[in-house]
Amino acid sequence: MKQGMQVARQPGQGEVHALFNLYNTGQLHEAEMKARALIKQYPGALVVYNVLGVALEGQGKLQEAVQCYRRALALNPSISEMHFNLGSVLSQLGHEDEAITSYKRAIQISPGLAVAHFNLGTLLQKKQLLEEAIAHYRQAVVIEPGFFEAYGAMGTALQQQGHLDDAIACYRQSLAISDHALGHFNLATALRDRGALEQAVSHYRQAIALQPNYADAHNNLGEVFRDQGDMENAVACYLQALRMKPGHQAASFNMAQFLYDAGRFLEAIPYFEDSRQEDWQERILYCLYKSGQYEIFRRRLLPLLEAKDHVSPFLATLSTHYATNFRVEDHYRFCPNPMDFVFHRNIKSLAEAGSTLRAQLLEDIQLTEIAERKQGRLHHGMQSAGNLFKRKEESFRQLADLIRAEVLAYAQAFEGRDCDLMRHFPEQVEFASSWYVRMRQGGHLTSHIHEIGWLSGCVYLTLPQALENRDEGCIEFSTHGDDYPRLHDDFPVRAIRPHVGDIVLFPSSLFHRTVPFHSDEERICIAFDIKPRACFSQGALRLDSMKVMLVAGFNLLVTELAEISSWSLVVLA
Repeated sequence: MKQGMQVARQPGQGEVHALFNLYNTGQLHEAEMKARALIKQYPGALVVYNVLGVALEGQGKLQEAVQCYRRALALNPSISEMHFNLGSVLSQLGHEDEAITSYKRAIQISPGLAVAHFNLGTLLQKKQLLEEAIAHYRQAVVIEPGFFEAYGAMGTALQQQGHLDDAIACYRQSLAISDHALGHFNLATALRDRGALEQAVSHYRQAIALQPNYADAHNNLGEVFRDQGDMENAVACYLQALRMKPGHQAASFNMAQFLYDAGRFLEAIPYFEDSRQEDWQERILYCLYKSGQYEIFRRRLLPLLEAKDHVSPFLATLSTHYATNFRVEDHYRFCPNPMDFVFHRNIKSLAEAGSTLRAQLLEDIQLTEIAERKQGRLHHGMQSAGNLFKRKEESFRQLADLIRAEVLAYAQAFEGRDCDLMRHFPEQVEFASSWYVRMRQGGHLTSHIHEIGWLSGCVYLTLPQALENRDEGCIEFSTHGDDYPRLHDDFPVRAIRPHVGDIVLFPSSLFHRTVPFHSDEERICIAFDIKPRACFSQGALRLDSMKVMLVAGFNLLVTELAEISSWSLVVLA
């Protein structure tokens, strides 16, 4: 002990052992009372403050736990584990910025505290600071190579960045360390995003084998079956998820979507009500409108029109169609005149004869192993599964960059227009979804909108030339479509004949279809949706499929410094 150092009076080993015994046997209230009594006797006993803090946290007394840890740190601010525990409780209270500060302080004092790097990474990831989060996950696995949760969390961050191959590698490394259900679940989501549907099915099944009551895995397995066109098994999975977890939001939504697509609108409505997920209110309105319940539709529409921002393309479609149908004013401001916002241009590097990029895109589409996604509106053709612009092929990445430039041109062309489409136009071009569509003779897409988009578009790589009439193979736009109930024919229609290398951009709220063609030549295009990042928690980038295994409840009880105590005790909560 250093000469002249004042040491606060400490409890004896018997008193401390009795306190630890109460905590370790789950007698948290008794441990709290014992710790409070000891602090009155020994106000400088840091180990007692620490036990009191975790006992309070274990009882859900989080604010009191924060006060306890802060008092302890006022006595000695150099204990990294105490900063960690404070960060854990602040995180549980939702005070994320303060929690980040506490974790960073813990790391400054003890750079080798792997779990602090991990928890800091999860908070940074939540704030979309993905590069910083990944750096801390990497540090956690350098310190502790067997930290499989950190590999899994790093995979989710890489997946959010669109680095699917790197994400898959992280998930596989996590599973190599520990064969756990969440690891298979996360790997399955990435494989599905990559278009590897059969592999995704296999890993969802492995997750379920390890954790039979894993409702999320049953639901997501159903989604892959849906992508494969196997609706019987898809519905069975949704129902199984709902049996395991009644009211499961995603499964309720998927079940509603099945009934909705089948035209069983009145049956779908209660499932949408239970889901409270994504665009459930718009889909209820759709069910009411398609079933002719116009007065109920109008009553449910009115409160949605009172929202400050009108940012739902699907609601815009419904509102515009209703207003046109009943010859009343359209009060939804997303894009009341969507036909005026169609943008058609040529991308020179794709259109020129002998374009190497176009040739490489067609080769990658032909040769790359991408699963087919069943699409009920597509006839005599196929649509790719997964998100094409998240794949590693350089041709897709180059095309994505070209499209970004065209989207910026779109924003400049319509800048200042009085509608929420442009007022809230995405600052950065993020692809919520992207896929290719290949059609053969007789190919066409029936009229539809992109409910989860904001701005949609299509780039044309190959088009049939031997056409019987001027509209064959065109993309046709209208404010009417999808067999909506129509009281008159006064809905505008516009057809655009694309050429190879063309891009067409349009509001996602606008109905569009492909006019059937009869040539035996193939028609190949790449379609996509973009939307503001704030919308990415729903729709295509479903973050419910990107679980992060938190260690926020993993508290470390401090080891007292040698100058203060003659004993060394560490207890893991």
